[in-house]
Parts: sequence; structure tokens; C-alpha cells
Amino acid sequence: MAMHSWQRLGAKWLAGLIPLAEAGVHPDDCKVTASLAITDAPLPPLLVLPIRQHIGQACAPIVDAGDTVLRGQKIAKSQGYVSTSIHAPTSGRVVKIEEHAIVHPSGIGMLSIFIEPDGEDRWLEKLPAMADYAQRDPAEIREQIRSCGIAGLGGALFPTFIKLVRDPNHRIETLILNGIECEPWLTCDHRLMVEDAPRIVAGLKILRYLVQAERCVVAIEDNKPDAAAAMREALKQAGCADVEVRLLPTIYPQGSEKQLIETITGRQVPAGKLPLHIGALCENVATTAAIADAVLEGKPLIERVVTLSGDAMPKPANLRVRIGTPVDYLLRQQGLEDLHGVEVMQGGPMMGERLRHLDAPITKGSNGILAMRQQAREPESPCIRCGHCVQVCPVGLMPNELASHCRNDRFEESEAFNLFDCIECGACSYVCPAHIPLVHYFRYGKGQVAAIRRANAFAELSRQRSEAREQRIQREREEKAARRRARSAAKPAPSPVPPKAEQP
Repeated sequence: MAMHSWQRLGAKWLAGLIPLAEAGVHPDDCKVTASLAITDAPLPPLLVLPIRQHIGQACAPIVDAGDTVLRGQKIAKSQGYVSTSIHAPTSGRVVKIEEHAIVHPSGIGMLSIFIEPDGEDRWLEKLPAMADYAQRDPAEIREQIRSCGIAGLGGALFPTFIKLVRDPNHRIETLILNGIECEPWLTCDHRLMVEDAPRIVAGLKILRYLVQAERCVVAIEDNKPDAAAAMREALKQAGCADVEVRLLPTIYPQGSEKQLIETITGRQVPAGKLPLHIGALCENVATTAAIADAVLEGKPLIERVVTLSGDAMPKPANLRVRIGTPVDYLLRQQGLEDLHGVEVMQGGPMMGERLRHLDAPITKGSNGILAMRQQAREPESPCIRCGHCVQVCPVGLMPNELASHCRNDRFEESEAFNLFDCIECGACSYVCPAHIPLVHYFRYGKGQVAAIRRANAFAELSRQRSEAREQRIQREREEKAARRRARSAAKPAPSPVPPKAEQP
């Protein structure tokens, strides 16, 4: 059977003949807040803190309704290894612990801790600072980062301390600070680099000590020259002359971890592998600044910079926001009262999630809130096999084939086409002339595959339990039979009865 051009292109990508770093799209960046300095958002009358704000297991509340808490106090402890704690963003009173809406496509809720601020903003005694971290055991520093609740603020939300564990079989050669921020509208990382570069560099030095990387690169897109200048000056002042600030072409999704690593190192992270397997570590600049706060000040992650923008936002801004602040409170602060004909989303327009409930709170992963005027969506039409989606996929997948398999519930085939390598960047949907919501199909497929895996795991566990029960019953039968035989063998043999004499 003849191979289509898009199939040949995908095969070349999979063979490594075409660099994935060259894939991507060029949407209008719309960085209207790029020149706006970061300001502090006021405290809301009520803070809502979901017990899971990271990848992994949810935390367990360690406070009760009616308790008084202080700023920085741990209110939910981590459960399991892939988990990190949650802290009170301010002082106040816990009013209740119950389910509340979160940012999720389904609109589901999550158990959340509600705190009513007292207005005093009193700190709990912070963890001991580690200004002498270079003389500390790296394990001690990682534990401080874990205790302070640091998770990846670039969107992945993976507990940071896990990425910093040294693997004796895979030495980190290149440490990359990700300052790309390629999503349209978002500028929170950009402003952080411009205004707080010394703090980011302090975090970089801590990371470098932990992983002992030979090479360090700060990656910034070339549409942020002021951020690059600020980082170069901060590196110079910190005596980090060997750290490279590298300007990269502006293209989406340049900030995707695997694409960025290939751009910097020239090596691809194999499917199913992690960056450490090729000697690379990538950290977001906001996460790096939070690491500096945790190690040098003992300060937990209780706030983050959030971009509020969009074509329907009356007063765009970059705000330093306490985690747990309801989105609708921020919208009102920025002058957005009438939401008729407005769609609100968390994150950028390419990978963000539409907010079904505007009282959902800001969490550790909230880098932006966009208010966009609703536009008529073009109806989906059949795929015309143009191959545009294959050309722009930064992971080298075949989105048209994947979507076909997911739409028709052919999940084994979708896994064979590396469904779980999709980073859901939305580049394929962006260029599709047939207006096929490709990423929606991928998310559906991933959810269904995950459900099938859970069902299979449950069925396997049930089978093992059933087999164990049958084996136990059989073993008990054999043991009973053995005991009966043993009792029979232990009984003395009956004395023989002499025959009666015959009568004469």
C-alpha cells in the first residue's frame, strides 16, 4: 500500500531525521501585559485551598473547622511519595472543610480547606534558613524543598524534590532554566525575570549544587530582550559567568520540556523516558525562585505571580496572588463585572482550561486567568489528510491517526501510536483546516485508556484474590485430610479376637 506524504514525514520524525525542535506554530503572542510591573493582589474575604494542587496523591488535612492558623502554617500534609504539603496563605480561621469547585473540564469538586483571613497576616515561625546550603547534605535541602510545598509552577505541577534526587546511573550534565513562556497573553514569568532576576539566579545556584550539573543554560525566547538583559546582569553580579543565557526563536510550543531540551542539547528524550535519562534537567524560572525562597528563607509556597489578561479584561495586570484566592474576586478587582458573552479560562489559550465555576480558586498551577470574548466555533468537518497537524507536532506524532483511533474507541491502536506522548499543546488543533478538536479526542482517549487500565487492574486483583481463596480452601482440605490420616495412624491397632472353640 502506498505511503502518504504525512506518513513519510512522521516516519522521518520517528527515525530522528527531522528535529522536533523545528516543529510548532506562530500564533499572535498578544503580550499586552509584558510592560506591566507585578503588583500585589489584595487579600480576599475567603480563601479556598484544594487538598491536591500537584500531580500525585492528595494531601490530608491536619486542621479542623474552627482552628486558628498562621501564615505559612502547614494545613495539609503530603500522603505518599509523589505528594507535597499545602500551607496557609495568611493568618485567620478555618471555617469549614468540604468539597468545592476546582479548575477541571468536568466541573467536579475537590475537598478544600476554607480560611477566613483575620487581616493581620501574621507569620508562623518559618523553617530554618539554609544560607550555608553548600555545606549541607543535598538530602536535607531536598527535604526542605518538599516541606515548603514546592511543585513545578510551569504547569506540570510535579513535586520538585523528586526531580532533584540524584540517580547514580544517570548523571545530570545540563541544567536548563525555562524562561520561554510561549503561550499567548501570559507574561508572569517574563515579569519575574525582569523584576526578580537575582532571586531566580539564587535558586539556580541551589539547583546546580544539588544536581552537580556541568553546564547551565537560561533559555528565553527572543521576544523578551529585557528579561535576557536582566538575567545576564544578575548572573554577572552572582559570579556565574559560565552560565549561558540563550535567546531562542519565538515559536509555540518552544517551552515544552522535551522540545526545549532538544533545542539546547541536540538530543531527544526517548518515548517513555525522562530527561534525566539523557543527562538533562529542566526547571521553570518561577519554580526556581520558589526554591530560593524555601532554602534561603524557609518560606513555603503560598503565593505566585498570575497574569490577568485577554481581550475582554478591562484592566490587564500581572498580580502576585495568594494561593486560594477565588477567580471571580480577581476578575472584580480588575473591573470585570459583566460576564455576558465572555469566556474565562485558566492558563493560555492553547493549553488552558475553561472555567465552569468562577469561584474556583487560584492554585499552585494557575499561571494566568484570561477573559476572552466568545466567538462562534467553526463546525468540525472530515479530515482532508493535509498533514498540517503532523508537521507542527512537537513530539513527532500523527495527530490525525490518533484522533481517528480515539474517536472510534480503538484504544489499543491509539496506544500503538504513542497516545500518552502527546503533551496536549494544541498546535495540531490550531492548524487544522477541518476544525477538528484533536486535543479533545486525545484527552478522551487518555481518560478511556486510564479507565480500562484501572478496570483491568481491578479484574486482575479480583482474579488473584479468587485464586488465593481457592488455594486456601484446597490447602485447608488437604490439611484436614492429613490430620485425619495422622489420627488414624496414631490409633493402636485392635487386638485380634481369638476364634471361639467349636462345641463337641
